[in-house]
Amino acid sequence: MPIPDFIVELRRAIGHAPLWLTGVTAVTIHDRKVLLVKRSDNGAWTAVTGILEPGEDPADCAVREVLEEADVHARAVRLAWVHVLPPTVHPNGDHAQYLDLVFRMDWLSGEPFAADDECTEARWFDLDELPPMTDNMRRRIELSARDDDRTVFDTQ
Repeated sequence: MPIPDFIVELRRAIGHAPLWLTGVTAVTIHDRKVLLVKRSDNGAWTAVTGILEPGEDPADCAVREVLEEADVHARAVRLAWVHVLPPTVHPNGDHAQYLDLVFRMDWLSGEPFAADDECTEARWFDLDELPPMTDNMRRRIELSARDDDRTVFDTQ
């Protein structure tokens, strides 16, 4: 997965030390189907994900990531879930932890395909027939597919 330029610059100063980053998950829904991409780094089927650039609006980031990864135009319609992912160590040794903002996206136009090197496939799946994926990713999709306007916040 390409590392954003601003993170490359930070890593020059701090090495592999932990970084707190904000990410988005863009769950794009169309006719009771969800857009999923097959990640090129680990082969997992997921909703589109990405990291906010400095100063970028989170909803704009979600729109940008869907277009970059799957060549689909989508609109952010609500924030479905705000949660913190566990600390992670990337294959290059970088430590990070992510605040993940999960957006419900509505499809506007475009037929999905793997539009960049972050994924090898992009396609629609019936919400009732998802491929194997982590429980956390399945929850992101389930919360986004709800018909209510509620945002879920994980609290202690």
